[in-house]
Amino acid sequence: MSDVLPAGSLAGKVALVTGSSRGIGADTVRYLAEAGADVVINFRNKAPRAEKLATQLRELGGRALVVGADLTDPASVAEMMEKIRAEYGRLDVLVLNASGGMEAGMAEDYALTLNRDAQVSVLETALPLLGEGARVVFVTSHQAHFIRTTPTMPEYKPVALSKRAGEDALRELIPSLTENGIGFTVVSGDMIEGTITATLLERANPGAIAGRRESAGKLYNVSEFAAEVARAAVEPVPSDNTRLVGDTSDFVAE
Repeated sequence: MSDVLPAGSLAGKVALVTGSSRGIGADTVRYLAEAGADVVINFRNKAPRAEKLATQLRELGGRALVVGADLTDPASVAEMMEKIRAEYGRLDVLVLNASGGMEAGMAEDYALTLNRDAQVSVLETALPLLGEGARVVFVTSHQAHFIRTTPTMPEYKPVALSKRAGEDALRELIPSLTENGIGFTVVSGDMIEGTITATLLERANPGAIAGRRESAGKLYNVSEFAAEVARAAVEPVPSDNTRLVGDTSDFVAE
C-alpha cells in the first residue's frame, strides 16, 4: 500500500479516470483504489492491460469496472456512463486524464477533438452521476497551461494549444459546477519522464527531454505526477482552481 492518500480516505467513493490502462492514468487509478475507492478503468484500445490492472486492484478489496470507450464519440461516452450508472449508481471523482494529438495517421483536427471537445463531452455526460461533494480533475501540462505566454517546442504546439482550449472550455463550466457543489481542479505538470508524449517528443526532437530536465532541475516521473493528480481529487480546491506541479520558473503567467 502507498501513502499517497490516507488509507480508507475514499472508502465508499466511486472514481473514473479516463485513459487509465497505462501511464499516469493507471497509477492515478491505483492510488485512488488503494485509498478505498471503487474505480472505473477506461481504455480505448488496451483491453488486456486494463483487465490486468483491474484484477490487481480487486485484490485490494474494492471493485474495479473496466469500460472501453472512444472519448471522441459521444455515443461511446454515453454508453460508458450508462455502464457506470448500472454498476455503481454515481461518481464521486472524475479525472480527465486521457489526451493525445501526436499520434501518427490521425485527422488534422484530432488533437482539438480529443483535448477540447471530448473533455467537455465526458464531463457533461457525467454530470447526472456527479452529486454534491464530487470532484472533477483535468490533467494538463505547463507547456499547454502557459502556452499563451510561453512558447513551447514546435512539435508540441498543436497539442498544447488544443489542451489549453480544453482547459478554457472546462473552466467555463466552473460556475455551474460550483452551484451544484462539484469541485474542479486543473493539475498542470512539467514534462513527465516515461510518458508516451515525452517519448514522441524525444523522437521528433532528440535531446528535448534532457534539455528540459536540465533547465527545470528535475522532471517528475509517471508515478510521482500521478500521486499529485490523486491528491488533487481529495484535497481542497485551490482558489484559482489550479494545482501546479514541478518547476514553473521558465513559464510566464497570463
